Amino acid sequence: MKEIRLEVDTDAPVVLQNFLVGRMGVSKRLLTRLKRQPGGITCKGLTVRSVDTVAPGDVIVLRIDDSSFLEPNPMLSVPVAYEDDSLVVFNKPSGMPVHPSIKHQGDTLGNCFAAMYPGITFRPVNRLDRDTSGLCIVAKDAHAANLLQGKCEKVYFAAVHGVTDEQGTINAPIARERESIILRCVRDDGQSAVTHFRRIGCNEKYSLEEIHLETGRTHQIRVHFAYIGHPLAGDDLYGGLRDDIPRQALHCGILSFVSPASGENVTVRAQLPDDIAELTGIRSFNI
Repeated sequence: MKEIRLEVDTDAPVVLQNFLVGRMGVSKRLLTRLKRQPGGITCKGLTVRSVDTVAPGDVIVLRIDDSSFLEPNPMLSVPVAYEDDSLVVFNKPSGMPVHPSIKHQGDTLGNCFAAMYPGITFRPVNRLDRDTSGLCIVAKDAHAANLLQGKCEKVYFAAVHGVTDEQGTINAPIARERESIILRCVRDDGQSAVTHFRRIGCNEKYSLEEIHLETGRTHQIRVHFAYIGHPLAGDDLYGGLRDDIPRQALHCGILSFVSPASGENVTVRAQLPDDIAELTGIRSFNI
């Protein structure tokens, strides 16, 4: 059972639901769960209803009954790049899926999390493909997950084939390939997708890119760079070659967000893994 303490910081008395949902970002779904749970919402040790009025200075306690549904695997070890009471940021290695699937039962980031945090539901806020390395943020409770959803700024780094422009924007809609569950493509009837990039350096074979996304479509970076004729190294799904690296050369290197625990702005960084750095030889580059 996890407790979240929220002090009423309004200038005047306020209806509890308006304070929790409108001011503190508690989701309506979580509020419904708490209302059904005995002692789910209390003030001064007494259960309060969402329609009750609370006063400035009152401390509202949310008691969240959480549970884990993933099999813990204590044999897995993933570096923790940042942690506080509301979340943990992992530096996920390539080759590790985030979620279990039919082919991956027990070797995922979720199984690692279940071993490290018994009894806490696995709630990844940003999801990385299995072969994409880098920062993955996991909320420790439903309230933190709701506050973080769509509020994390991510910066990716990729090695792509050829020499790109020094900087640019790719604005091309992305849709699912009609005959495929996995593949995506650029198509006029797709969803809007915008990718900004800056070339950090290059050699005669590869360019290292810093990438910022305006949208978060499935495989967006991989599809967009293939579309402009510079597929990611190792990304054979979208035309990249695996001559020098056995996976798509994509890494989530920077995550910025406001911590639900402290309210402070946090920026977490993870340096390029060796396999991507070696492609362009830019070893002195610091994220």
